[in-house]
Amino acid sequence: MKIYPLFFLLATVVLTVSCTATKKVPNKKAAKTPFVWEAASVYFLMTDRFNNGDKANDQNYNRTKTSGKLRGFQGGDIKGISQKIDEGYFDKLGINAIWFTPIVEQIHDGVDEGTGYSYGFHGYWTRDWTALDPNFGTKEDLAALVEKAHAHGIRIILDGVINHTGPVTPEDSVWPNDWVRTDPQCDYKTFETTTACTLVKNLPDIKTESDQEVALPPFLIEKWKAEGRYEKEVASLDAFFERTAYPRTPKNYIIKWLTDYIADYGIDGYRADTVKHTNVSVWSDFKTQCEFAFATWKKNNPTKVLDNNPFYTIAEVYNYNISAGKYFDFGDKKVNYYDNGFNNMINFEFKSDALKNYEFIFSKYATILNGELKGSSVLNYLSSHDDGSPFDAARTKNKETATKLLLSPGLAQVFYGDESARSLIVTDTEGDATLRSFMNWEDIKSNPATQAALLHWQKLGQFRKNHPSIGAGIHQQITAQPYVFSRTFTKGDYSDQVVVGLDLSIGKKELSVGTIFDNGTTLRDAYSGKTAVVTNGTVTIDSPFDIVLLEK
Repeated sequence: MKIYPLFFLLATVVLTVSCTATKKVPNKKAAKTPFVWEAASVYFLMTDRFNNGDKANDQNYNRTKTSGKLRGFQGGDIKGISQKIDEGYFDKLGINAIWFTPIVEQIHDGVDEGTGYSYGFHGYWTRDWTALDPNFGTKEDLAALVEKAHAHGIRIILDGVINHTGPVTPEDSVWPNDWVRTDPQCDYKTFETTTACTLVKNLPDIKTESDQEVALPPFLIEKWKAEGRYEKEVASLDAFFERTAYPRTPKNYIIKWLTDYIADYGIDGYRADTVKHTNVSVWSDFKTQCEFAFATWKKNNPTKVLDNNPFYTIAEVYNYNISAGKYFDFGDKKVNYYDNGFNNMINFEFKSDALKNYEFIFSKYATILNGELKGSSVLNYLSSHDDGSPFDAARTKNKETATKLLLSPGLAQVFYGDESARSLIVTDTEGDATLRSFMNWEDIKSNPATQAALLHWQKLGQFRKNHPSIGAGIHQQITAQPYVFSRTFTKGDYSDQVVVGLDLSIGKKELSVGTIFDNGTTLRDAYSGKTAVVTNGTVTIDSPFDIVLLEK
């Protein structure tokens, strides 16, 4: 959700070995590697801009007005995501979690934001939290997507908005005054003027701090009755409030509606939008109900449970930086969101850290994540849907982007098209629209340069997926020149050891592996297919590539 106006080849050697309590079968490691949230590779896509799997749902609610460039619906949908899961696109990238923009019913009309007429293609302009927008698909489509993803070992993260409704239009009523405020606009100078205010004009702000019980909005009652589900929805609400003993406040209605998607479909996580603009208490209650809903789904679907991982929550607290540790500073107040409902925070600092050298990045992140943030994590990114100053706007540093993002401690967010150098500079667009073009599938199909870039992302991505030590391990530099380091990770009976070397020559290269691998160990380079034996604490690889991925 946009809040504010928008204003290599690298030589790499990666040496890895993974061992568990049981003997591993060669090339079968991915199937036996446990899923670890703190090491996840998250693919973030805009539902409407990724892949059009059902052209029959492209037009709904008479959304026919001419929109500004890249500010209208373009046809991407839930079925389109499912198609790419079926094709193995995410498997080849090493992706084990997919986050996509909100799919709930959006306002039916649009607004002119001064940047051209805009519809709610991005999903952040909610009209009805209990329904899916037909442009994105149906609840049957969602159920099928989750099932397909889980069959591939991929977790699904939905995007949840509790802070605001969609704008008011001639077709879309403002919610009642006891639900929302329409002024003042936020000035972001204090906690109060960041939370009890509207982000922008005509974006009604949910009164998330309110303890006042409220009735359902009349327009929503009328809508549900017309759709023949009023009694069912009311009965479900009654059961929720009876079970929780929560008051019928605005935030609690929305918490109920969002967590229903967990209990009904078994989604694995939520990315929460505009978190710092809501009352802090929202998110502890939200996490409690997420966990209850997840336990309910597991109880009702015992044969579909993937593992014992808990429900996962990621906070978008705009401008949170990993250097701040657990706290976000509003100026007059500091808030610890990790202690208020979240496992993870989106890290807005990574793109600036990525300008620095490898050891700076890796040691900094491993130190913080294994220190103050141990047990939690951050989500690192280098481009996004609403960050107007990405690390590589011109897409001239694609391999560097992949190497730094995918080898850094923490969760990695691959924004759709990062892997294929999808253009982030589109002429005649305004603001963040330039970041939101349709996925460049044709380039992937026919452009050799795109295919070469994608192959690099795929190899590093699969390596990262197979080795949790990369995202969640302890980091230690072995040698500075050539730059070689180790990562180690242990969880229960599982252990994973990794040695990585960067900035090495093409052709024959010799690296120290420290004490990670025993002499005589045969290692296989997953990048070139060659093998090497550890001798006197070193390995020698002769390949035409500047990347080496060795596995035991």
